[in-house]
Amino acid sequence: MGDIATDEVERRGLAAKAASRTMATAPSTKKNDALRAMYALIIDNQQSIIDENRADLERADANGLTKPMIDRLTLTPNRIADMAAGILEIASLPDPIGAVLGGVKRPNGLQITKLRVPLGVIGIIFESRPNVTVDAASLCVKSGNCVILRGGSEAIRTNIVLADLLRRGLRESGLPDDAIQLIHSTERSAAHRMMTLNGMIDCLIPRGGSHLIKMVTETATVPVIETGTGNCHIFVDKDADLEMALQIILNAKTSRPSVCNSVETVLIHEDVVEVFAPLMAAQLVHAHVEIRSDEKTARYLSQSVPATEQDWYEEYNALILAVKTVEDCADAIEHISKYGTKHSEAIITTNYNMAQEFCDQVDAAAVYVNASTRFTDGHRFGMGAEIGISNQKLHARGPMGLEELTTYKYVVRGTGQVV
Repeated sequence: MGDIATDEVERRGLAAKAASRTMATAPSTKKNDALRAMYALIIDNQQSIIDENRADLERADANGLTKPMIDRLTLTPNRIADMAAGILEIASLPDPIGAVLGGVKRPNGLQITKLRVPLGVIGIIFESRPNVTVDAASLCVKSGNCVILRGGSEAIRTNIVLADLLRRGLRESGLPDDAIQLIHSTERSAAHRMMTLNGMIDCLIPRGGSHLIKMVTETATVPVIETGTGNCHIFVDKDADLEMALQIILNAKTSRPSVCNSVETVLIHEDVVEVFAPLMAAQLVHAHVEIRSDEKTARYLSQSVPATEQDWYEEYNALILAVKTVEDCADAIEHISKYGTKHSEAIITTNYNMAQEFCDQVDAAAVYVNASTRFTDGHRFGMGAEIGISNQKLHARGPMGLEELTTYKYVVRGTGQVV
């Protein structure tokens, strides 16, 4: 017999596994009915969600949670509306389950068909962001999966009210509410038990900072999809439209600095650094961004902090930006290759060949030409929402939507063949 936390995880794992058999064959109409019911329940219970979120925020503030973490935790009426709208968008998307991915008829008469099927039970361990509860549950329901959610203690009251509403939506639509499980225990032992819940969890996805992701990937005995940190770069080429570059950098750094797709390092071609660096710095300082620069860039800045080696590796999730002068596109690519996390990288240039070189050689889940890294997002990519952004290459990469929550199986039909 384990402790209370591990007992809860095992109980919920068994319940989710049992529900997965029903969810795997649930018709699209019923899954969409459940999603629409979830949407209505969240809209109708907005005040209850805000009240529980406020209680979490008060406790987080008292416990000294950082401003970026508090921003991720905060739900406003607009954020709730966006969260709910994502559910409807997921409902409107094609159901991936049952799609025929290929097939062949063999000379001996065997008919082999490759079909898309759910992964089964997906575990999510995440920090701070209660929207993950809704996004993950909605994507799992539509893709015929069950989900076990374990959020951080800082968002427990918000997550509980959201999960209760989502489970109610399943019940009202005739689907098993055990398809959505939220671990109420905030003990670390609960998270550790999820990492070793072989036979009940088919895939585990960590969402959070580098410490959480490292712990999960090193501890888990169940399969893990690694959602990496976002040390994102923007390279301003010598042929860049500098006004465009300025607007893109301001958006990528200041629109919401606490998220993984915000820019953390700007690389400036040495031919334009004298003109561009002071223009950029003036705008960033006005937006309360602290600049940490190398010596060459610092010559053209009225105020900056000397960058250390660690700054080039850093995911700040704050109003801090590292800035460096590079010799050319090849030098920028070399820097990104060394310090990047394979999340999102961008080049600003009017030179087609340079843009193509950057796209071909940069190894990242998303590579941009003349656009903000902030677009790396399931909703922005037309997925309705995302269950995470994968920096790895197996089995998913980039924002993970419905198709990334599936696998396939072969159905082989014969007439008695043995050879």
